[in-house]
Amino acid sequence: MLRRMLAAACLCLTLAACMPASQAQPQAAPEFAGIKRWINSAPLTLERLRGKVVLVEFWTFECGNCLNVVPHVNAWHRQYAQDGLVVVGVHTPEYETEKVDANVDAAVKRLRIEYAVAQDNDYRTWDAYANRYWPVLYLIDRDGRVVYRHIGEGGYAETEARIRALLDTAPAAAPNA
Repeated sequence: MLRRMLAAACLCLTLAACMPASQAQPQAAPEFAGIKRWINSAPLTLERLRGKVVLVEFWTFECGNCLNVVPHVNAWHRQYAQDGLVVVGVHTPEYETEKVDANVDAAVKRLRIEYAVAQDNDYRTWDAYANRYWPVLYLIDRDGRVVYRHIGEGGYAETEARIRALLDTAPAAAPNA
């Protein structure tokens, strides 16, 4: 019985990790919550980023898949920041060593990450997004809605196409006063 349950759990995790990018109905992006500290940036809020396209990357420095995604995220940050893309890496630790500030700083330096990194040691932002995997990329449109999600590695051309499409859209309408 236990063997069947483990096999079913493994199958579910494998299928979830290999899911194609989400094309679900846009929903309001959760705010960054419980961030211990920010690296490469003053504290950010999605409210203040309204009008920008935001890429939120959930990662951790001991995750091999995350390390394979980081170069692509670095490239998008360098290529599209001047066009209005804001990248926020939400570092959510899997292991105790990944909670140590000096270890996170060393990883950011080693990986040459120049975009904002939010250290989410208590999983508050992770939980707000109902996230369950590393790595995951979320794209947030200029109106503050999650419009795209990609779990795991790969899908880089599709993700970049979505970034380009969102950057080409008109800015959000000004809120009524």
